[in-house]
Order: sequence, then structure tokens, then C-alpha cells
Amino acid sequence: MELQEIKAAIPEYGLRQGADWLYSPEPFKLSKREARMVKSLGHPLAQFQKASDNIYQRSAMGRLPKWISGVLDAGKPEWMVQHQQQVGMREVMPRVIRPDLILTEDGFALTELDSVPGGMGITTWLSQMYSDAGFEIFGGRDGVPQGFRSLMPDGGRILVSEESADYRPEMEWLAQQVGADIQVETAESATAGDADTYRFFEWFDWENISHAKELAGMLNLTSPCKPHLEEKLWLALLWTPALQGLWQEVMRGKHLQRVKDVVPFGWMMDPQELPPHAALPRLGVHSWNEVKKFSQTERRLVVKISGFSELAWGSKSVQIGHDMPRDEWASAIETAVSQFNTQPWVMQEYHAGRIVEHPYYDPESGELRMMKGRVRLCPYYFVDGKGQTSLGGTLATIVPADKKKIHGMKDGILLPCVVEE
Repeated sequence: MELQEIKAAIPEYGLRQGADWLYSPEPFKLSKREARMVKSLGHPLAQFQKASDNIYQRSAMGRLPKWISGVLDAGKPEWMVQHQQQVGMREVMPRVIRPDLILTEDGFALTELDSVPGGMGITTWLSQMYSDAGFEIFGGRDGVPQGFRSLMPDGGRILVSEESADYRPEMEWLAQQVGADIQVETAESATAGDADTYRFFEWFDWENISHAKELAGMLNLTSPCKPHLEEKLWLALLWTPALQGLWQEVMRGKHLQRVKDVVPFGWMMDPQELPPHAALPRLGVHSWNEVKKFSQTERRLVVKISGFSELAWGSKSVQIGHDMPRDEWASAIETAVSQFNTQPWVMQEYHAGRIVEHPYYDPESGELRMMKGRVRLCPYYFVDGKGQTSLGGTLATIVPADKKKIHGMKDGILLPCVVEE
């Protein structure tokens, strides 16, 4: 595709306020193996969320250790905690699942599991544009709007908050692709109702949402008011030694293994003192104070806020150990540990992204250039009314190889995907 064609296809009012990215003449190519892995991952991730909710609810009821639900509820208002523990909420689960998958040398590393994701409008626009140019898009030309339609087959509304206002143009454009009976409304003034509703606001922002408590009670709200499921802590609890038997109980073995294959090993950054004979798993030390003293080669680790914070998205809180001076690393560990009771943090092993080469248009000259970069894949899975999970589309973000954090940025390329022949 030519740059002029791409720019001519951009909607008049744009797709994302204050955001720009690089364009390419062709989509990103996945190997057949990579495409199979991505396509088959949706169902295991949906089962992982169900299993997580099962563990949380049983903990809240006292049937499992209370520390599990306690750490997941940290920092949240009491009304919200009580709401997500109601019997009527037990069967309500997120119906949009988007993992962030870093493409590595031997597969993928899952760094986040988002159930209120941005990017669906951009993914749809890119998929349609490249499909119309003759490319066979992975997930289909209209996979995302078709998946979104499955959330509200009889029409409905999308509630976008001021905190998420940058995404409003793409959600309005997506609504047009889904159908005229899908309306975009302002979350701050929205009231509860019978219409199926897609939530595009974060629960940490609830005090700015006038009718947040009433909206939270809607069983036809997706994603539902279950903020515990939006915690990155689950990526660490998956590896917690004391819970291994429990995970095997609540998930089928092959689904559990599929999730573990992509989730890097992680830790809750709990300041609780260990017994003298114990050590932090895989780290081989007795305390977080010892982790502060790790050498640069030992610090191939990532620290980030678990959730329920304006810093929990867009890589805002992400700190990469081997990319920091030792004093900053020590400060990051101290901050994370000190906030455990009100704002939990997690640590994960760092998995380097594979270096790829991909063409792009220079934004100044329009000339075609090649970027050596690292790739993040964001597949969008939709769960229909019968519980079936399907892939709607996959957004690839390629950033220059010297960037450790991969997210949408002006020097990154955004693309749909195709499968190599």
C-alpha cells in the first residue's frame, strides 16, 4: 500500500486523540505456528479468568485462605468489594479478553491480560484497509466488529469516560462499523438501564462516574464490576508455590499449561518476613532488601503496579531492572514493598522481544525505510452468549529495538497481521 492511500483512508475526525504512529505498506507476518498459538490461546485465557474468579470467591467466603482475596481487594472501596462478592455476580465474566504478548525467540511472553482494552477501532480500521488492498487478514476484515456485535446482538451502548477520552474517536468509529443501534455515551452521566452496555472506563475512576454504583449492579455490563480480575497479581499468583495444587484443581491440565507457557514467572511484592530457612522462589534470596542489591545481570526483572490505579496501564508504572541504575532499582523495590497493603505491585521475569525487520514510511519524507524492532501482539478475543471464545483480530505494534517498553508511540508501527504461506 502507498502512504497516500493510507492517509486518505483515515476517518476525518481521526481515531485516537493526541496519538500518531508510523505506517507500513504491508501487514505483519506471523508464522503458521505463531498463528495457531495465538488463535488457540483465547479459550485457555477465558478459563484462567474463570478459575481466578473461583479462587477469589472461595477465599472471600472463607473456604480458601483469606489472604488471597485480601491482597486482591487492597485499596478498593468497601462497596466495590462487597459488590463483586454477591451471589448474583458469580456467573458474570468479562467477554472481551486482550492479552499483551511480546514476541520472543521461542514463542510469546504475556505481560498483561486486559478486559477493558483500547485499540479495537484502530485494529478494525487497519484490518479493513489492508484487506481491501488484497491482504488476507488474520482474524478477518471485520472480525472485531463481528465479535463486538456478539456482546450486544440487540444493540446497546458504549460508555466512555473523560479519563479515557483519547479513545472516544475510535470507539465512535467502531460503533458505526458494528451497527446503527450501538450508541456511544459519556460515562460520567450515564445511568443504569436495560440496554447491553460496554464499559470503557476504569473502576479506579469510580468517584467521577455519577452512577458508578448503579452501573456496577448491571448484569449486562461488560466487563462486569469485578476489579479483582483486572489485577496483574493473578500473573504472580499463578506461580505462587502454595497455590499450585489449587490451580490444578480449578483448571484442566492442558489449559493451565497453555497459560503457564506464555506467562513469565512472577512474584507478589509482599514485605512479610520469611522464616529463616525460606527464600523467594527462583530469586534465591531471603528478602526484598537483598533483591535491591542485585547486580545488573541479576536484574532481568520487571516491576509494575498490579491494578486499580491510573498508573496501571500504558506501561506508566513499568520499571525494567537491568535498564536502571542500582539506586533507582533499590528505590523502585522500596516503593513497591511499602505500598503492598494499599497498592500491590508485582515483579515478573523479563523476556526479551525477538528482533524483526519491517518496512515503514518515513513520516517526514514519505520514503520507505526498514525498522529493526521488537513486537507486541494484541489479539482480541470475544466470548459470546454461549461461552464460545473467538478471535476477532490481532494488532501488532513494532517499536525500535532499543525500546524496552512496547506500547503505542509515534515512532512505533501499528499493523494487522497475516499468516505466512
